[in-house]
Amino acid sequence: MNDHRSRRSTLGFLAGAGVCGGMTPFALFGEDQCNSSSDRIAWVVESLKRMQTIKPGMTRNQLLKVFTTEGGISTARERLYVSRDCPYFKVKVDFRQAIESEQTDWLQELDGDVITAISDPFLQFGIMD
Repeated sequence: MNDHRSRRSTLGFLAGAGVCGGMTPFALFGEDQCNSSSDRIAWVVESLKRMQTIKPGMTRNQLLKVFTTEGGISTARERLYVSRDCPYFKVKVDFRQAIESEQTDWLQELDGDVITAISDPFLQFGIMD
C-alpha cells in the first residue's frame, strides 16, 4: 500500500487544495499565521510526516496518537481513521487481533491490536452517522 509515487501525488494534491483557512480548529497554525501558500504547504507537509509515522506492526493505541476514529460502518478488523490535525485527511487501516483465541471476537477494538496494513493518506469529506 505504500507507494512513493502516490504519496507524492497526495502531497501535491493536498498542498494545492489550500487546506489551512477552513480547518483552523485542527490546524497547527492559527488563521492569522496561515496566510501564505508556503505556510499552507508547510502545514500539509508536517501533517503528512506525522501520518506517515504509523506503520504496519504498530498497535491501535500507537495509531490513536496521530489519528482518531471516523464515523460510518466499520469493524474492529478494518476501520477508517482521520488525522488529528485535520478530519479531511484519512487512512484505511486493517488489524490483526492482539489476543489470539479460538473465539474470534472482532466486535471489540483492543489497544494492542496490530496494524497489518495502512493506506496512503487521502482526502475525503466527513462521514456523518
